[in-house]
Amino acid sequence: MEQAVSAPMCTRVLADFGARVIKIENPVGGDFARSYDDVVLGQAAHFVWANRGKESLTLNLKSAAGMEVLHRLLDSADAFVSNLAPGATARLGLSPADLKVLHPQVIPLEIDGYGPGGPMSHKRAYDLLVQAESGSCAATGHAGMPAKPGAAVADITTGLYSALSIMALLLGRARHGDTGPAPSVAVSLFDTMTDILGYQLTFTQHSGVDQIPLGMSSPAVAPYGSFATRDGQTVVLGTTNDREWQRLARDIIDRPDLADDPRFATNSDRCAHRDELNAAIGTWCAQHDLAYIQRTADRAGIGNSRYNLPSEVIAHPHLRARDRWREVDTPNGKIEALLPPPVISDFEMGMGAVPGLGEHTDALLHELGYSADDIATMRTDGAIGPTYP
Repeated sequence: MEQAVSAPMCTRVLADFGARVIKIENPVGGDFARSYDDVVLGQAAHFVWANRGKESLTLNLKSAAGMEVLHRLLDSADAFVSNLAPGATARLGLSPADLKVLHPQVIPLEIDGYGPGGPMSHKRAYDLLVQAESGSCAATGHAGMPAKPGAAVADITTGLYSALSIMALLLGRARHGDTGPAPSVAVSLFDTMTDILGYQLTFTQHSGVDQIPLGMSSPAVAPYGSFATRDGQTVVLGTTNDREWQRLARDIIDRPDLADDPRFATNSDRCAHRDELNAAIGTWCAQHDLAYIQRTADRAGIGNSRYNLPSEVIAHPHLRARDRWREVDTPNGKIEALLPPPVISDFEMGMGAVPGLGEHTDALLHELGYSADDIATMRTDGAIGPTYP
């Protein structure tokens, strides 16, 4: 019972690895991410990205018949994933405590904004709200101009932690032959973001300093940032240790004086004088084309990359050369989607179809033992959505 991004990302990952995922949707509109936009053959980009490989079942959970169907599904389920508003599963009689009694084999996993037991537990939470609350926006952008990271980092990472939790518990059950009630899992966006901001929080906790965000750079290391090239491109160059700094100064920008200067001897020293180093590197980059800079940096063993727009990443030769795109079916036609990151020998990720709203309702109900007359009655009574076209 999922919507938006965090829980759909959890179950999409499980589906890619081979799980059967049944997505319970409201007959009226379904997952509200379906209507965010219509840019993918009339479908929403968020939805097609996060919902492949699932079966869509429309259920009106305010009806007794709809709830009966859900409980029949839970009789044979391994896990029940939800990211509804705080308290919603309890009001439906589907809280972890309820499932422990009614469906003890099911792992209940609830995703919420702030986790239970705190003064903010009752609040609704979306990716931007949690990124602001957790300090993520303060670590992004520029001084006085905070920014949300472009990706929905809170939603996506919470979904990944959730999928990992389910996989770990199922593996433990299989290895140890556990037959008792399944443990429940709660994963909050706030806890996820404070975890992945571990460096920033640890630094401030022990220094008392709130680091100033530096746009396309890092307050942790220097020199490290983006620089304009002679041919109008942007190159990103970075050093992560003293040896790399020496190679960059001597072998790339030909500034042995900077390499020998005691003011730049350590990373902390270089961070304190980053403006002077950035100016020297920027001057050198402005005199050379991107291709030359990257060849030179590669020869010197210095990390570098090109700043790309999303439209350029779609056509990225590295993705094409490594065959990272796959066709995925949607109700409105085929689209191309990127394979999930893990490359596992002798295993191809599922990359199943994106479901239409209620597309699998009748088939699932037949599978659960409902007759055609039963289904017609449920449809008339509003317990399920209309017949899928």
